[in-house]
Amino acid sequence: MGAKSNAEHADGRTAHQVAQEQAMGEISDVLLNLEHTLSRAKKALALVKKSGGSQNVELALVDAIEDLARTHKRLLQDTYYAGDAVRLI
Repeated sequence: MGAKSNAEHADGRTAHQVAQEQAMGEISDVLLNLEHTLSRAKKALALVKKSGGSQNVELALVDAIEDLARTHKRLLQDTYYAGDAVRLI
């Protein structure tokens, strides 16, 4: 017969499915980087506290850790757990 419908790939996935998988791969990479950054910020906070460093640095790191955790959670919920719903700001 002719070409496969809906631009189906040899493995049976549509172009949309392939694009969706690639997009989720990008999200996975971003989440991994956020997790690494969050871990590094926590380590930095512990070291700064231990050495008696600047209180401003401690406060900045605490804020950064909270922001990173919120961003990680939001990105996870808005992508992996969103289903087909479209997020409206």
